[in-house]
Amino acid sequence: MLGKTGKILSWTVVRVPPADFSDQAPYPVALVELDDGGRITAQLVDWTAKQLITGQNVVTVVRRVIKPNTEGVIPYGIKVKPI
Repeated sequence: MLGKTGKILSWTVVRVPPADFSDQAPYPVALVELDDGGRITAQLVDWTAKQLITGQNVVTVVRRVIKPNTEGVIPYGIKVKPI
């Protein structure tokens, strides 16, 4: 999934997140149509208000998902950022 490109089809801003994501709120989540035809829902990172629009080009990236657990393991996952 890393490095795939696509366009935002729809988005929303999460203002009251689940407990593990409280340090990231508010944050946008986007429905993205990938150039290869697939669709994903992912958190948008490294964005500005001007880039939070339908049709914005994005690329998939790896980022920390939540805070490290008690053993110090840092969970990473796929998110999208504007290009």
